[in-house]
Amino acid sequence: MRMRRRGFIKTSLAALPLVGLSKGAKAKASDLAVRLEKAMNTPVLKVELFKQPVKITAIDLLKNGKNFIVRVRSTDGAEGIGSAHDSVMATTYPIFLKRVAPFFIGKDARELETLIHEVYLRDSNYKWQGLPFWVCVSSLEVAVLDLLGKVARKPLGELFGSIVRREIPVYRASGNRGNTPEQELAYLQKIVAETGAKAIKFRLGARMRYDEASTKRDHKMIPLTRKTFGDKMAIYADANGSYDVPMAIKIGRMMEDYKLAFFEEPVPFDYYDETKQIADTLKIPIALGEQESSMRSFRRIIEDDVAQVVQPDLLYFGGLTRSIRVARMAAVAGKDCTPHMSGGGLGYLYIAHYASCVPNCGAHQEYKGEEDTLPVSSDTSSLKSENGLLKVPTGPGLGVTIDPDFINRAQIVSA
Repeated sequence: MRMRRRGFIKTSLAALPLVGLSKGAKAKASDLAVRLEKAMNTPVLKVELFKQPVKITAIDLLKNGKNFIVRVRSTDGAEGIGSAHDSVMATTYPIFLKRVAPFFIGKDARELETLIHEVYLRDSNYKWQGLPFWVCVSSLEVAVLDLLGKVARKPLGELFGSIVRREIPVYRASGNRGNTPEQELAYLQKIVAETGAKAIKFRLGARMRYDEASTKRDHKMIPLTRKTFGDKMAIYADANGSYDVPMAIKIGRMMEDYKLAFFEEPVPFDYYDETKQIADTLKIPIALGEQESSMRSFRRIIEDDVAQVVQPDLLYFGGLTRSIRVARMAAVAGKDCTPHMSGGGLGYLYIAHYASCVPNCGAHQEYKGEEDTLPVSSDTSSLKSENGLLKVPTGPGLGVTIDPDFINRAQIVSA
């Protein structure tokens, strides 16, 4: 007799090993597991906003220069538009066109969360799980959310819950490595001056490795950054998996001395045991999650306290609906869920809408700046960081209009 999934989950939770824990600790761990399971599986989209089906009738992938845009239309003439992760889509567009988009044609957009799960199962797409598949899904998901927002006449945040903030404090991140500390500080000062950001992030190590030169740079960058920006600046640092455990602890101690705010990916991203060892040793919060594509991997990170700041990438992980479920799991454990944004385009806008409705999004959100954005306008926001704050558009959907000429010049991509 086939056991129903929910029954299996409850049975499995009851059988989890809790060896070595006191009776009270066992009860607490079991309670956390149950609450995480509920948060992971509870829908986040407010389908009650829609009284009638929103049937998807057309999906186009457009390309203008290096920019990829997804356009979704419904039978009643509504249209939603979103930008994709350009550098990833340049390689993976056949997956979008052959394995993702066709499944959504003719479906009711109100069932978006179910459709995302079903397209994952369709034609064994689960075997393709990872960045190439989920970037295709997230690129379509945002366009569908824009469509739904326009139908409901609600901004994206209100499709998921109550709006908790209209202005988003931002941080600016540098992607530089290999330059001198002096050069890097000059660059950081420049991007802070452009945006008024009250938080910054810089890179440590040599990306998935470290050597004498990178370590020398690290040792100079950490104190120099604090000295340059003063005590009021929130400073984050990202190692991109550069260290082993002893070096990560050594660097982390220095970061603690200079009161940095979090330490991102100290060791390779899938080294969960090593990351937990570092987190258990240091006081500085460890941030992790940019590379994750599995919901249950996030659950493990949260439940086992592998990291204290959870970071789903809104494009790599498959979109806002999946990322908000991660945020709700993180909230159960009292953690922040500060999303990562890997691409340009409208990514800064996706983060703003996410942060508008997620209470535990963290103190600052990543802002890519103006150099890699699409030509868009909004009646309700300048779409710029002003004195370190980005105002979230309040118009329907994404709340922006992409320049019609830009869309008209775009070519439809075919498989």
